[in-house]
Amino acid sequence: MSLNWREIDLVLSELALAGCHIQRIVQPDFSSLVLGLYRPADPFALLVSLAPGKTRLHRLGADIAEPEKLQRFAQFLRSRVKGGKIVEARQLGAERIILLRVVHGEVATRLWIRLWSGAANVVATDDEGVILDAFYRRPARGEVTGGRFDPEGLASLARKPEKAYEVRDLPGAGSFNERVERAYGRLGGHGDVETLKASVVELLAERERRVRSTLAELEGKLSEYEHYEELRTLGDLVMSNLPSVRPGDRWLSAESFAANGGRIEIPLKEQLSARENAALYYERYKKAKSGLANVREEIAEHGKLLEAIARDRESVAAIEDPRKLAAYARRLEKQQTQRKASASRETRPGLEYRSGAYTILVGRSATENDALLRRHVKGNDYWLHSRDYPGAYVFVKSIAAKSLPLEVLLDAANLALYYSKAKAGGRADLYYTQVKHLRRPREGRLGLVLPTHEKNLSVALDEKRLDRLFNVRDSLLGTLG
Repeated sequence: MSLNWREIDLVLSELALAGCHIQRIVQPDFSSLVLGLYRPADPFALLVSLAPGKTRLHRLGADIAEPEKLQRFAQFLRSRVKGGKIVEARQLGAERIILLRVVHGEVATRLWIRLWSGAANVVATDDEGVILDAFYRRPARGEVTGGRFDPEGLASLARKPEKAYEVRDLPGAGSFNERVERAYGRLGGHGDVETLKASVVELLAERERRVRSTLAELEGKLSEYEHYEELRTLGDLVMSNLPSVRPGDRWLSAESFAANGGRIEIPLKEQLSARENAALYYERYKKAKSGLANVREEIAEHGKLLEAIARDRESVAAIEDPRKLAAYARRLEKQQTQRKASASRETRPGLEYRSGAYTILVGRSATENDALLRRHVKGNDYWLHSRDYPGAYVFVKSIAAKSLPLEVLLDAANLALYYSKAKAGGRADLYYTQVKHLRRPREGRLGLVLPTHEKNLSVALDEKRLDRLFNVRDSLLGTLG
């Protein structure tokens, strides 16, 4: 229920707004406005809510977070009245219309705050009644820039008997402003606090599910990687028993190399020959050996992610400001829906990903490619690019005294495929080399390079691998900020 005119009178009598300076202007959402006011030894915030059924104004105890984007009317007020002094503050009889006359230098502005539940608005005029701007522009009412707004004149022409409203006995101690804030504080333009909390918690739960899914995959990979020597042994056993493998076999029963002997059953891919199966085990051995440290690092990173999500849950439980909760929800939704194309961190161009201890950079345009080449990569870093298709330049930052792990190379290759025209086909041939082997052709177009000493790599799009990379990148960009 909105404040009635007698309650508005009481609010204003407690505030004594005349003489206050406007130091801050915040428009946290599409139905409220907050003025940061100052008088000696008593700075405070004044909330104006235009939400239907909850129109009111009162002193605000809780701090209000700045919105991600400055709204139009707030921009206007900052240019017009910020730093000004309120020289007059009063309600027009029983009309639920409040006048704040603000003087800034030689310029006077009248802020008319109309708290009608079905037609609330804040209209700024000059002293002649010419509209400068309005919170809600309503052409049907003439409430647009250049129109005229004279509520005092209209009120005097159509003065009605003042209705016999009473000031409600709101629960709790303190001033009427404090009791109004408590009564309405759990309501806002975005909904009630508990609903907002549930929304944020669900978004965090979705993020946790994705992180745990990736973590489970990584832990399964770790279990295999920790026994990488066994993979080489299986390859050796297949090579030692080539004549025993027939086309289409799914298993090979072979005598173990172990001192105590015994036979073991080795799974085979029936579509591959015996030599190809052995080569597959050797490839898995190399991948596991080189990727073991990388997988351990990624497991540690995802563990930290889960800890951060738990901390965020605790923070959300303590928040009672619906605007802060709504801002958190918007931020999480934005990260969730745009995580594959969110802006890069800091001032480095392009996108940045992490693969274990390695940093992967993606340049999505000729300008970003050129900037990365000139200022953000060095000779020993690696460069990847799709063959025969336009696509991003992908760079892997090298680590001193370490060779590039196969897992990191495959992560970078998947990103090179994902950010290329070959993505639709799900696979592509790539080439890669170190940056020191890239040559810029004379008079070539921006970002163009010619590689030498390049190696070929064929890769198929791996959605789970990409999800892991995107999840880690989301964590680096922050959750609740």
